[in-house]
Amino acid sequence: MLPNFSLTRALLLLMTLSASAAFGLDAGSSSTTNTECLVYIGTRASGNGKGIYLCRLNTTTGTLTSPKLAVETTDPAFLAIHPNHHFLYAVREAGGFGGTPNGAIDAFAIDPTTGKLALINQQNSGGQGPCHLAVDRSGQCLLAAHYGSGSVTAFAIHEDGSVGGVGDLKQHSGSSADPKRQTGPHAHSVGFDLANHRAFCADLGLDKLFVYQFEPETASLTDNDPPFVSLAPGAGPRHFVVSPDGRHLYVINEINSTITIFNYDASSGALEETQTITTLPVKFTGTNTTAEIAIHPNGKFLYGSNRGHNSIAVYSVDQRTGNLTSIEYQSTLGKTPRSIGIDPTGNFLLAANQGSNNLVVFRINPKTGRLAATGQTLEVPAPVCVTFLSQP
Repeated sequence: MLPNFSLTRALLLLMTLSASAAFGLDAGSSSTTNTECLVYIGTRASGNGKGIYLCRLNTTTGTLTSPKLAVETTDPAFLAIHPNHHFLYAVREAGGFGGTPNGAIDAFAIDPTTGKLALINQQNSGGQGPCHLAVDRSGQCLLAAHYGSGSVTAFAIHEDGSVGGVGDLKQHSGSSADPKRQTGPHAHSVGFDLANHRAFCADLGLDKLFVYQFEPETASLTDNDPPFVSLAPGAGPRHFVVSPDGRHLYVINEINSTITIFNYDASSGALEETQTITTLPVKFTGTNTTAEIAIHPNGKFLYGSNRGHNSIAVYSVDQRTGNLTSIEYQSTLGKTPRSIGIDPTGNFLLAANQGSNNLVVFRINPKTGRLAATGQTLEVPAPVCVTFLSQP
């Protein structure tokens, strides 16, 4: 049975209000100021990662504390934090959950003093190879994307932060142009529009961005009309972001190293392509795949990571059309930047280099969007996801 969501909303509101006084985000013993936030880092076991690590970022100076293990777990490929800041969720790509080949979703409670994580429950993800997840804006529902089985699952989130059983499942089917990467569906990311009325899923295997009508109270997904938009054959859509004003959606394409921009009609859920732009310099001739995409809180700058060129592509955003203009390509000072993230103040960008086992801090120029290395680099085993927790 689903929880009483009117009661849930009231409880979440009270928890969020009280958290502003009680939330100390220091990984040690002292309380956190509003110039600090926690950074959670997912790692891969194949690179000797032991689970989810945490450190503290000073959002004025860009300094990071040494990473500490927040919780031991296996292959937390992607992380998401609940809107009330009390819970964190992770997908585990490793199979074998409950005797099935499926992956798992872990729900954790965040210690308000240390930031460390305590397991609430583990749930069968309902598909193979889960690689991405997102919590809806009301905090009532969680979606997971499965690269292995090409499916999306929806789960109710209970009042205590635990994840319920599968509420809905959408199975994709078909193929696309690349004979090695696109012989079947590979759902790679999920997310929501600003109104919390629709959910999206980028499917790398099908070159499609699916659109679903979304009901958080029942954890249900219904095909939108139109149900998807197609990208160029062989593009390989991986991750996406919605602009802060909700009018545009940006998809980073893993296989052909591009970013595609769409106008978004919130009333119908329709997406209209307006531009596709490369993530690479013209003279680059090596092998590359893209990974993560991030938009600045002010909506004026956008960033995408290149694995191979080992760089961050930086763009300015036209505030009228949403289209992009290339600014620069900044080295990540490492190898295989699988994840990048912008801190809540918009002052710093962190690059997680999976191949070189390091986390690098860049200062964002507030006028131009350009990146400058701060000299802050931390050793972290095979980092694959970076997410931030600021003081409520």
